[in-house]
Amino acid sequence: MEFLKETIETICLTKNWDILELQIMPDHLHLFISAPPIDSPTSMVKILKGTSALRLFRKFPELRKVLRKGSFWSPSYYVGTAGKVSAETIQKYIKNQKGNSSTH
Repeated sequence: MEFLKETIETICLTKNWDILELQIMPDHLHLFISAPPIDSPTSMVKILKGTSALRLFRKFPELRKVLRKGSFWSPSYYVGTAGKVSAETIQKYIKNQKGNSSTH
């Protein structure tokens, strides 16, 4: 999980996206980031999933044999905006997910 965290941090740093909160769970992750409006959520997810999967498979080639028929990420994702709630509320929610991993 540490390698995945470092990979996501590197991607975001390269793209000038600020990670406000990141919580990696056993089967998914929560990521709250701030990015320029020119970067669409769809393209950001594509970059994060694609780049992180490539780096993980290079470092841990055995993963291909045990995960989703050779795919690290599922094709689905959720994107929301922080328009009506504060960044602090979202960060608190994500931090609290670690203790609630059995419900997700």
